[in-house]
Amino acid sequence: MSKLRVNKSLVLYTLIIFIAGIFSTGVWLTVEGYDLPWNSSQDIVQAAEAAQQVPASAFFGPDTIQNIVEGAGEAVVKIETTVKVTGGAQDPFFDDPFFREFFGNSFRAVPQPRESTGLGSGFIISTDGYILTNDHVVEGATDIKVYLSSRQEPYDAKIVGEDAELDLAIIKINAGHNLPVLKFGDSNQTKVGNWVIAIGNPYGLDHTVTVGVISAKGRPVNIEGRQFKNLIQTDASINPGNSGGPLLNLQGEVVGINTAINAQAQGIGFAIPSSTVQQVLDQLMTKGKVERPWLGVYIQPVTKELAEYFGLAKAEGALVGGVSSGSPAEKSGIQYGDIILEFNKKPIANPDDLLNAVKECKIGEKAVLLVHRNNKTQYVSVTIGEK
Repeated sequence: MSKLRVNKSLVLYTLIIFIAGIFSTGVWLTVEGYDLPWNSSQDIVQAAEAAQQVPASAFFGPDTIQNIVEGAGEAVVKIETTVKVTGGAQDPFFDDPFFREFFGNSFRAVPQPRESTGLGSGFIISTDGYILTNDHVVEGATDIKVYLSSRQEPYDAKIVGEDAELDLAIIKINAGHNLPVLKFGDSNQTKVGNWVIAIGNPYGLDHTVTVGVISAKGRPVNIEGRQFKNLIQTDASINPGNSGGPLLNLQGEVVGINTAINAQAQGIGFAIPSSTVQQVLDQLMTKGKVERPWLGVYIQPVTKELAEYFGLAKAEGALVGGVSSGSPAEKSGIQYGDIILEFNKKPIANPDDLLNAVKECKIGEKAVLLVHRNNKTQYVSVTIGEK
């Protein structure tokens, strides 16, 4: 009996020494995927608190993408359009050499209108059937069909609002009031290197999922006449048919609308930031367009040489190179050769300053400009119009 007591005491003593050794020398333990050195009980508490502050998106597991796609996929739609175009193809009969010998090259057949089909993507933003897509997907369409993943037959859609400059459009289907929707995330909070997911219908392949990262932000891009100043660049594969589909973060929120690819490169796609979309979404849905304040002047930078020519002490301001007919600028008396130095008491150092100042105005608002003209400065009042 005494021998058993001795053995129990020895075991207890050994266990105490072992635990003390752990906290004195430190060990590496893994909690929630993070390797942390625990050297004291205080370290344990601090580690636990730190683990609670780690965002859920940091834990990128094998089923993360699958879960996001399953949750978001039903709100992504395929859009088919029909557009009437004037065919430029020549009737082979009129290209016959024998025919041309008698009638000459000036005789041509009148081009006949024909129908062209298009394909794109979009996603539902309200339970009653409002869908966001690209303007170039539905532009000029005489017939729009929308396919949901839950049904084989398409729904007819109509355009509610569109804006060519931002390449955004809202279309509407009548499919009840309980449709799945996607929520917007804050694209301003995304960072280069963050994981993103693109869902769309490239080449008609329904609900194709691609994964990548945000490669860059704020990209200025010129695409088929549209000039974008603030696009998200991603290496998630975007192909024809992806246009209008969502770019999702790891919370399943829309941070971009896929809009274009770089035809000369692989792995370079672009998306419109969700922050840009949210600024104009209400106008598109209620007014059918985006209202933009307008001054109506063509402007250029003031170089050192121009400053000397016009008698300015510094190379600053926005030089008016032209005035649009019937514009607010013309009505207020702004002339070719004027240099705008201030806008509502804000200094104008370059053309971008003037553009940004006008954008901040409301349509119908009066603004006061300080203008340099004929070696003198004067104030000009102008009422901002709608572009």
